[in-house]
This record gives sequence, structure tokens and C-alpha cells, in this order.
Amino acid sequence: MAMENRFNINLNDPMPLYAQLERAIRHAIATERLRVGEQLPTVRQLAVDLKLNANTVAKVYTELERAGLLETRRGVGTFVKAREPALMMFTHKRERERELRALVDHFLAEAAVLGFSLDDLLDYLSSQRTKGE
Repeated sequence: MAMENRFNINLNDPMPLYAQLERAIRHAIATERLRVGEQLPTVRQLAVDLKLNANTVAKVYTELERAGLLETRRGVGTFVKAREPALMMFTHKRERERELRALVDHFLAEAAVLGFSLDDLLDYLSSQRTKGE
């Protein structure tokens, strides 16, 4: 699968492009569409593929490297880093809470655009919890 097809970037979304790309890469790693040890495209190549500014891609790579999800090997490239279990990838409780809050805020906003109420969401989530038990 081409790398640009792994990341859903919507130029019409009010969310900043760097935030969309960061979230898309995090999601690809979490769902193992990007696997540990897999090489990402160069900053320049991903920028061209996604029609983004190279500085935007570089900012995301740097942020994800700081978060412990990616590693850059000088002269070789950027790779998905081996990591601890998913919840441990955010080293501090505050960062985990910030990420969860951002995820939930985005989820609620998207659901509202589609006409779902908070009760609709809670009912559905509750039914999913019941299925998993």
C-alpha cells in the first residue's frame, strides 16, 4: 500500500495539517498498518506525496520521535520504534490525558457534524462494551 494512502489528510478539515498527519501516523502505528521497524518515507517524499510543506512533515516526525514512536537513524531514515504497550507510549500521565482529551474532542465534533447526540454515542459505546465482555 502506498504510504500516502495510509494517511488520511483532509485539506478541508479545520484541524491543522500537522495535527492530522500526527494523528494519522499514530493511528497507523496503533493499528499496525505501520509496524515496528518499518521505514517511513523521507520528509521530502511524504511532503510531495501528501502535498504538504516539508516543514510540516519534519515537525510531525520530530514530535513523534520525541514521543518515542519514531527513531531517526542518521544517513538511513526514519523508522517506527519498538515501544512499550500502547498506553505506555505516552510517558507522562498528563500527556496521556491530553491525548485522550484531544481524541474525544475530535470524536465528539465529528459525531455532532454527522448528527449524533452524546446519548447516541454513549448508547453505542455501552453496547460495544457489552459485546466485549
